[in-house]
Amino acid sequence: MWFKREPKNRRLGRGHVLDVKLRSDQVRATRFRMVSVAACVVFGTVFGLYLFWRSGEWLLDKFVYENADFAIQTVEVHSDGVISPEQLRRWSGVKQGANLIGLDLTIVKRNLEMISVVDSVSVERVLPHTLKIWVVERQPVAQINVPHSDADGNITVSVYQLDNQGVVMQPLDPRLSTVPISQISDQLPVVTGLNLYEIQPGHRVESRQAQAALQLVSSFERSPMVGLVDLQRIDVSAPGVVVVNTVQGSEITFGLDNLELQLRRWREIYDWSQHQGKTIESADLAVANNVPVHLLAATLSPDSAPKAVKPLKIRRKNV
Repeated sequence: MWFKREPKNRRLGRGHVLDVKLRSDQVRATRFRMVSVAACVVFGTVFGLYLFWRSGEWLLDKFVYENADFAIQTVEVHSDGVISPEQLRRWSGVKQGANLIGLDLTIVKRNLEMISVVDSVSVERVLPHTLKIWVVERQPVAQINVPHSDADGNITVSVYQLDNQGVVMQPLDPRLSTVPISQISDQLPVVTGLNLYEIQPGHRVESRQAQAALQLVSSFERSPMVGLVDLQRIDVSAPGVVVVNTVQGSEITFGLDNLELQLRRWREIYDWSQHQGKTIESADLAVANNVPVHLLAATLSPDSAPKAVKPLKIRRKNV
């Protein structure tokens, strides 16, 4: 009996093994088909997106970026200062006939704002052919004379200008200005005593004395002293004070704070000296009480006649 059962059990075992192998092959084949289909779908999707992207690029190039209907024909330049419009167009880097839509306005803006005499720029497309540029120029309120040696060892002086924020500017070439440069320079007092390492075109002078000197220039134009004297030189080398020399020969020392109050006190001393028939040789307005004042007889002063009021800023609109 035992010998008859063993063959029967072996035959049943072989049948189950065959069934398992058959199911495994079917599963692997099914998985392979699913992976193949998924790969085809992914590849087809990616290829379709690539074709769509390339077709979109071609259409944009054909009908927009290479379309002659959007070629730049006019570059309008509006400025509140004295730089000639043609020079601003050259600095912008915009070429006639370039595609208006493809033009990078950020680059145009950056090209102009890299010029030290330019404060800010805005740019606008006006379809189909016009680019508009608005430029705000820095307005010089003072100047600096910087000595340096040339290739032959001779000492020459370079003139730089400062706006009311203390940004250093290289003066314009007279050929690039719509008004005579001398008309601007004659109005500007000279700031002395600055650290020469601070004088970098396009960068701001940070020293407290320099900032106080520039604030003094701006406050002077709104003070009771405007039209009575002219600022000629402002020395910022001494700590805690700025020393002003006027065209009329006076030397006035200012503290760094409360400049408007000190200017009013200057006017009071000026009026008192005129009543005495004298002019101010020197005064130390940095002293709060009992201001030290030295007077001269009016006939001994270099020039006691009041000057005509001159506009500090020259603003013209160029188109």
